[in-house]
Amino acid sequence: MGRKSTKENKNIYQTSREDMNYSREAAAEKLGFISSDRIEKIENERTLPHPEEVLAMADCYKNPSLCNYFCSHECPIGIEYVPEIKAKELSQITLEMLATLNKLAREKERLIEITVDGELSEDELPDFFKIKEELAKMALAIDSLNLWLDHTIATGKIDKHLLPDKFC
Repeated sequence: MGRKSTKENKNIYQTSREDMNYSREAAAEKLGFISSDRIEKIENERTLPHPEEVLAMADCYKNPSLCNYFCSHECPIGIEYVPEIKAKELSQITLEMLATLNKLAREKERLIEITVDGELSEDELPDFFKIKEELAKMALAIDSLNLWLDHTIATGKIDKHLLPDKFC
């Protein structure tokens, strides 16, 4: 095992590798197709990783959030369209989801009124965008739940083989 880095501002790729107690050489060996030199360049932000490298690191380092980080911070398309998902506890995710569901239940009738004619009038826009914002919160809560599940599986707290095929 190599010596531990004392660098202060480590990026997510380096902290994820170090959380597994892998040296760059050990990580390169486990990854198989990424050299320790390339890992060093990615960790020191001299180059961006390729998507297939991020997928492999996420799996090897047991940190699925690397994929969301890459998409929301480094991919030109993802920066525009993919929100960053912060790791949260299951209880917090559930409470956020339920609060949003309750709010959406109250807004359901208004959404039907707004959309029944297939058009949005000027006076309907404020309500429509308020509902759209709540739907975005729900989508983020669902993404958080999926990330939590992926992390729980990756770290072995849930046996992947116990899940129905459609979840694997």
